[in-house]
Amino acid sequence: MHWFYLIIAILLEVSGTTCMKISDGFSKLAPTLFIFIFYGLSFTFLSLALKVLPIALTYAIWSGIGTATITVIGVIWFGEGINAIKLVSLLLIIIGVAGLHFSQEQVH
Repeated sequence: MHWFYLIIAILLEVSGTTCMKISDGFSKLAPTLFIFIFYGLSFTFLSLALKVLPIALTYAIWSGIGTATITVIGVIWFGEGINAIKLVSLLLIIIGVAGLHFSQEQVH
């Protein structure tokens, strides 16, 4: 169940960050309210995941997948550019998360 909580936390964090962009600097009421709702729920589910999962791995997955997903949303939905540096940087995030995962397995 803890992995399910982490997935929900990621989806809520991505939703909150997307609302941040849509809120236009907190000038639009509905998206601004949703920022706080989504982030509050995201932290709630992240806390539930942390009851079982190691903090370094959990946070790396939460922030790494969130960053990668927001990058894709930025490119597709908001028309932000993509280039080699952005792609390599995303690859490094994935490698970092995988490294933390494999380092946790060796500890046990």
